[in-house]
Amino acid sequence: MPRLSARLMEWFGVDDAWERPRPAIGRQDVVLAAGVEAVGLLTLELVRSAGGFEHTDAPVWTQWLAVSTGALLLLGRRRWPLVVASLAALHMFVAGVTMPQVMGQMSLQIVYFVALLSGVAWARDRRAMLIVVGVIVLFMFAWIGWQFAVGSAAQEWLDDEQGADQEGLFPRIPAAVGFTLVINALYFGGAIAGGGFSWRAARQRARLEEQTTTIAAQAGRLREQAVVDERLRIARDLHDVVAHGVSAMGIQAGAARRVLDRDPDAARAALANVEEASRQAVTQMRRLLGTLREGVGERAQDDGASRTTDAGVGDLPALVAEVSGHGGLTVRLDVVETQPDAASRLPRGIALAVYRTVQEALANVRRHSTADTASVVVRVDEAAAYAEVEVVDNGRPRHGTSGSGLGQLGIRERAATHGGQVDIGPRVTGGYRVRVRYPLGGAA
Repeated sequence: MPRLSARLMEWFGVDDAWERPRPAIGRQDVVLAAGVEAVGLLTLELVRSAGGFEHTDAPVWTQWLAVSTGALLLLGRRRWPLVVASLAALHMFVAGVTMPQVMGQMSLQIVYFVALLSGVAWARDRRAMLIVVGVIVLFMFAWIGWQFAVGSAAQEWLDDEQGADQEGLFPRIPAAVGFTLVINALYFGGAIAGGGFSWRAARQRARLEEQTTTIAAQAGRLREQAVVDERLRIARDLHDVVAHGVSAMGIQAGAARRVLDRDPDAARAALANVEEASRQAVTQMRRLLGTLREGVGERAQDDGASRTTDAGVGDLPALVAEVSGHGGLTVRLDVVETQPDAASRLPRGIALAVYRTVQEALANVRRHSTADTASVVVRVDEAAAYAEVEVVDNGRPRHGTSGSGLGQLGIRERAATHGGQVDIGPRVTGGYRVRVRYPLGGAA
């Protein structure tokens, strides 16, 4: 019993510090109360017209008042849940004693049920809720027990004086009262359980909202930290890559200026050094920009190894060999050159774009496809002035592995940088294809 009591206390949230927010009386409360009142008055008159209130001596206006005041209680069911539940119990008792046929109408039964359910669901003080609801239930069942006692006495009197025919296992009056007892147990138990489930659902939503807010705040801090770290990395790279080259150019240019008139040969040599230093600086700057353009996933793949900002078609065999054989995937590479060594003469930007396209396409095949074979074809035709890369697999999309789309977006961005055309999507004959054609030379 103590363990069961502790579980019930926990289930009702007695020791939970969370307090469910109480909304002000809103439109939905007004609509609910007005709807219940309208339906209640309508059914009241329908029952009266059908002769259902023959044994009710209460004036009609008091019957209307009972239905209207009951519906009015629903206005504050969320704002003042325990007060409304207590008033609903009092309303039920008074109406049941003075005009039981009116109290038994469906509209008022709905009012009492919703009021008790709301008291359990919206009460902020959970201990007070248990006390109030416990008192209401005890009072109602004491009332039913009193009726049961009266019913037993009446049955004994009928048996002694007039006799009675018994058709079932139980005498008529105790059976009727017992049936009422079972119905009320289900009625009040259902209201209390429904209110408890409602409160727990609201508590779970509040926890999820708190977790979402915390995660969002942490994600924001992580993004800010990532931005700071990236700025520091860029600052270091700029210093290492650019500062040395610019300083060398400044020194050589100053030396050329000083000896320009008296030693032209030395000045030309210094200017040649400036020219060479500028080329190196531009090359280093391009490498830096290439590094900055790499995605997070690409950087993660390059961790612990040299960066591939200078990679090209010549590096594809190593890439294909690295991918092929992992996870049962077989990759075949074909480089088609209309002119001998045409692939080696590709501009560095296009060669890097071809490499990155193959790298991203094969990564997508491994992550998101059921393919067991893939083919990589690179075509270079200097006469037609184009370079084309095509990656084709024989698989289907793997369920539950949809990516963010940033990889394909990167392929399209690289192609747009060089004026290329992109064709990405499933094939009619099955599988998936990634094809990008880059113009060469004046075709761009």
